[in-house]
Amino acid sequence: MEHRVLGRTGREVSVVGLGCWQLGADWGRVDEADALAVLHAAVDSGVTFLDTADVYGDGRSERLIGRFLAERPDAGVVVATKCGRRADPHVPEAFTRENLRAWTDRSRANLGVDRLDLVQLHCPPTPVFSTDEVFDALDELVDEGALAAYGVSVETCAEALTAIARPGVASVQIILNVFRRKPLERVLPAAQQAGVGIIARVPLASGLLSGRYDENTTFGADDHRTYNRHGEAFDVGETFSGVPFEVGVSAAREVTGLAGEAGTAALALRWVLDQPGVSVVIPGARDAGQARANAAAADLAPLSAQTQAALRRLYDERIREHVHDRW
Repeated sequence: MEHRVLGRTGREVSVVGLGCWQLGADWGRVDEADALAVLHAAVDSGVTFLDTADVYGDGRSERLIGRFLAERPDAGVVVATKCGRRADPHVPEAFTRENLRAWTDRSRANLGVDRLDLVQLHCPPTPVFSTDEVFDALDELVDEGALAAYGVSVETCAEALTAIARPGVASVQIILNVFRRKPLERVLPAAQQAGVGIIARVPLASGLLSGRYDENTTFGADDHRTYNRHGEAFDVGETFSGVPFEVGVSAAREVTGLAGEAGTAALALRWVLDQPGVSVVIPGARDAGQARANAAAADLAPLSAQTQAALRRLYDERIREHVHDRW
């Protein structure tokens, strides 16, 4: 699989990684055997970047990755985790030196490592991105060897641009997919110029761009696609990329029509990889087959100019009004 340098970490990672939210919670139940099978299948398919967070299943995702690392000590993977969402209330004042140290110590224990490869602030309140003390504390943790590098996960393009301007930020994680194109305008060019890595999350718009759903599809009560559809639990942009479900299902059919034999999900992942400045895309997977199929998208040829133009028209005509001015 192709590898790219992940920004200021200096580490090379596979262009398709694995998002491990599904292995923790909020996507319906995934048992431990299936979760470990997903990790093994992804790495066996060439994936060398795993993305998790301390709140995914209250640490379950991290602990499962820790078990995998113990089973595959020579796998050569980079593990990125996140911190900050454990704060209750989730307010700027919670992002103290003491809390940052406690959160990262907990992640080190969950993962079974002495030093974390990459820690990302987990979509913190907007003022945090402009708070020097927070980034000073992260610099101290790097100096002490508790983490190798740090980055941020953001909700908005404005937050991303603020973070990119900070010299210690190694990477920015942001929603980027066929239905969320705004980062192409300023965020990706700014990241390229600054040497900051871009981790593209929610690349399949919470499954809309898998092509498997229709207007009658339902999800379990423990699935965020049920309980966060209108932003009841966290930012609505994390669920279906903020696109109304019926609108997204209809638009996804047009994407399927463009995909042909490649398949809707593979085309959607290839689109992300074709965007200049993207370091790695992190689709999730609930089973080993999905993990292998996602990894295989890296083998597709870049999309044609005709397909790119058709996807842009689809966005402008069907999706833009719902998302472009919000994030």
